[in-house]
Amino acid sequence: MVPDDRTQPPLTRIAVYDLDRTITRAPTWTPLLLHAVTRHAPWRLALLPVVLGAAGLKALGLIHRDRLKQVMHRAALGTLSPARADRIAAGWLARFGPKQIRSSARAQIAADRAEGYRIVIATAAYRFYAAAVAREMGADALIATATAIDAHGRLLPRIEGGNCYGPAKRAMIERWLADQGIARDRATVRFYSDHVTDVPSFEWADERIAVNPHAALRRVATARGWRQVDWDA
Repeated sequence: MVPDDRTQPPLTRIAVYDLDRTITRAPTWTPLLLHAVTRHAPWRLALLPVVLGAAGLKALGLIHRDRLKQVMHRAALGTLSPARADRIAAGWLARFGPKQIRSSARAQIAADRAEGYRIVIATAAYRFYAAAVAREMGADALIATATAIDAHGRLLPRIEGGNCYGPAKRAMIERWLADQGIARDRATVRFYSDHVTDVPSFEWADERIAVNPHAALRRVATARGWRQVDWDA
């Protein structure tokens, strides 16, 4: 007997948004670090050569992007108590958000919510500061890169559980869906991003929206017939 769809629960609607250059105009990580150093620990500017050296090694392909991210964290932030991390994130967002969060992203999130979509932000940004943006945007959930936590609850300059980037982002979204008890065949997913590294997540989604796509993603989106939008504001 063919199952009667009328006996099935309704599909769960989920809209997943990338953060950097999708919701925001600019990347978030470097502005967060600059805010933390200049406002909270100017002496850490002395460690800039360490960061520049690591960036050079990354450009030469000698270290992985995850290693560079951890070096930057250690140099600019060190070990953080949760309270200090929250203060830095709140101060950064107060300065960064008004100019850098796209009004078009706010409008689209509001439209998706009005259609009954759950709003999820999935980002390679660290959770401790991406959470401030998620609250600002009224997101229902945040999937982000986590830091290791020591025995005293302090945030360490070490990635825990993988960088939420590329194929790992798709895996983390799928894990979140499973943790929510939502079967993939009972969900309809919209996915928004600006970058070609999110192709695995685009391919997994039901509806793909390339937002202000850079050249590589624009080529892929055009070839595959994915929707493309330009959010100027």
